[in-house]
Amino acid sequence: MKDIRIIFMGTPNFAVPIFKALVENYNVVAVVTQPDKKVGRKQILTPSPIKETSALYNIPILQPQKIKEDYQLILDYKPDLIVTCAYGQIIPEIILNYPKYKCINVHASLLPKLRGGAPIQHAIMDGYDKTGITIMYMAKKMDAGDIISQVETAITKKDTYGSLHDRLSILGRDLLLETLPKIISNDVIPKEQDENLVTFGYNITKEDEKIDFSKDNIEVFNKIRGLNPVPGAYTTLNGKRLKIYAARLGERYYAKSNPGTIMDFYEDGISVVANTTEIIITDLALEGKRRCSAKDFLNGADKEKLLGEILQ
Repeated sequence: MKDIRIIFMGTPNFAVPIFKALVENYNVVAVVTQPDKKVGRKQILTPSPIKETSALYNIPILQPQKIKEDYQLILDYKPDLIVTCAYGQIIPEIILNYPKYKCINVHASLLPKLRGGAPIQHAIMDGYDKTGITIMYMAKKMDAGDIISQVETAITKKDTYGSLHDRLSILGRDLLLETLPKIISNDVIPKEQDENLVTFGYNITKEDEKIDFSKDNIEVFNKIRGLNPVPGAYTTLNGKRLKIYAARLGERYYAKSNPGTIMDFYEDGISVVANTTEIIITDLALEGKRRCSAKDFLNGADKEKLLGEILQ
């Protein structure tokens, strides 16, 4: 299988284990990744994790600004197969139709559930009890191609975006290595996606990051977990942004209190009204301060002034 020419297309950390496994077992002739981006307050031009990794293997790197227009260099490598994973641009049909073994995508959900760019976050935020990896043939429509293989994993109450991200990345690596020989030997029976079952996990917006304490505590809890560690769910306290990274579900019922009201303090957290039931914040970062446990935060806070304040 080393004679098969493969191009890998991907960008973030999620794709790194998948890319490494591909390089170590197959003939990857080129890598396509997003252009370097300015990052942080100092706007330092930073390569993608896939670019950094591919440099270790001395594999040619392509970074088209707009792949819909700048695709010829990719075709010049004469790929027999293209493998994509979280690349970040819509791939034009001229590329999709070129390889002998077609273009396949490693997607972090059980399609047709959670098509889109943020399926891992939404799996937690939307209260799914399981998710997984789908390998599919790529189609013009986003994440709508025929399914080749899938593997699933349960989502526990302890899972965060970070833990689920890392677990799915490894599952994606293993499923790809299991599936590729079958694709190359034409030993697969692709399955069409049921359009009646489609849901979406679109990219997270700033609006998505804001906590709405009028929602039930389980919805608030899921949002916090689904955005931990990045970008972090947030609210405001006395006009300052308060990022919340972890919480636990409480049992107290506050039918007559405004959502977002700080009601009490525990040894490990801050009791806040979510709809009518408490959620207990355990890990946070106030604007201008470092992330810390709620216990440490309370050690330096005036609890009497905090009591009754409303997070909004």
